[in-house]
Amino acid sequence: MSYKQIKRMTGFMRINHWVVAISMIVAIATGLYIGHPYYQSFIADPAVDKYVMAWNRLAHFIVAIIFDVSSIIIAYLYFFSRFEKPYKKLIPSGKNISEFFAVLVNLLTLNRVKKFDSSHTDSFNSIFFFVFHMMLIWMLFTGLQLYVHGLESGISAIGAWWPNVIHLTTDWTVAATGGTYMDVRISHHYTMYAVIAWIMFHIYYQVWRTIFWKEGDINIVVGGSKFVKEEI
Repeated sequence: MSYKQIKRMTGFMRINHWVVAISMIVAIATGLYIGHPYYQSFIADPAVDKYVMAWNRLAHFIVAIIFDVSSIIIAYLYFFSRFEKPYKKLIPSGKNISEFFAVLVNLLTLNRVKKFDSSHTDSFNSIFFFVFHMMLIWMLFTGLQLYVHGLESGISAIGAWWPNVIHLTTDWTVAATGGTYMDVRISHHYTMYAVIAWIMFHIYYQVWRTIFWKEGDINIVVGGSKFVKEEI
């Protein structure tokens, strides 16, 4: 039995993956604190301690900007990447639908039925990541609405044009979530738990694939490649 090496992620894709992963950890930790402070500064000085929330908000805002940039990059690569074009797996063609259910059945039956090519991105994983990106976009829109709502003066450090742009692009989230600012806040918070559930399944599924398929899938985000059996 011999194996062939299959390139699955470029160096840039792997860097982008880990930047998003680290940013996600920071965003969840700071977001939980903003929603319900669960720790205080280790410094006893009250003058320092009162800025803990401010530092958490700053860190949360910075990683949100990173997600913005990452989302733009991912959206571009979805259609114009010279390595692979994920959007092709999202097209509801007969082949993609068949592959989606084949992968799902394989997962549910613990690898007893494997009738698809696992050397490249499959429809199941593509849709799974598409859902993740949609949740991130929703988090960005609702997060920016929460941010601009806090600018009570209506201006920012770079002028009034910036809050106006955010209002123009995110005020619709208020109506979409129920009509109040608190509805946006609750939706933003609950979506975070959906993202956490997504991350947990993502890690589980990658380990599952590595164990059951024995193709080194866990190496994709580290070395960029996996290995598949060659038909002799």
